[in-house]
Amino acid sequence: MPPEIKKTRARRKAERPAEILNAAFEEFVKNGYAATRLEDVATRAGVTKGTIYFYFETKERVFEEMVRHTSQSFFPDLADYASRLEGSYASRLRDLIVFVYGRIADSRASRETLRFLIAEGARFPDLVDRHYDEFVQPMVDQFQKIIQAGIAVDEFRAAPAIAYTEIVLSPALLLSLWALLFGSRKEIDVAVFTEVSIDLLMRGLSLHKE
Repeated sequence: MPPEIKKTRARRKAERPAEILNAAFEEFVKNGYAATRLEDVATRAGVTKGTIYFYFETKERVFEEMVRHTSQSFFPDLADYASRLEGSYASRLRDLIVFVYGRIADSRASRETLRFLIAEGARFPDLVDRHYDEFVQPMVDQFQKIIQAGIAVDEFRAAPAIAYTEIVLSPALLLSLWALLFGSRKEIDVAVFTEVSIDLLMRGLSLHKE
């Protein structure tokens, strides 16, 4: 067999798990967990059902790995982006909020993953915990670093909310929930919403009362 054909086949084999998980995402979105059949996932992915079982032992495993695979696509460059932020810590915090909120608001995958976790969290508690550890916690940590650094140089006050930096993510969570509940019927202007959220947060962290 020519080397280039071997390389092509090897590359296709390496890509196949992701293709299966992408197909699974669409089927779970369309039908929900209970009604999704691996036969339909296989058809959408262009593989046999046996191929799915070669990579994933059960439907539960497909679902778990699909959520993890989808979540990891949201912010692959988060740490790199945060490390390149410059200026005052208020400016860095603002830029990071705009970056995170924008990604979440524009991401269908993010919204649907939230739907999966809400609908199936009781069935997959370990998956919910892992989602927090691998997706939510890294964002919280980046916000925490900036806020703590700002406090250290007296740019921010040590506000009570610092104990729960997750509050910085609350508006982004609302964006996802709003889209899930209301869709295009009652749209939110994401840019304005983000500015309002930043204004509230900065006033809470400000050393000076206005």
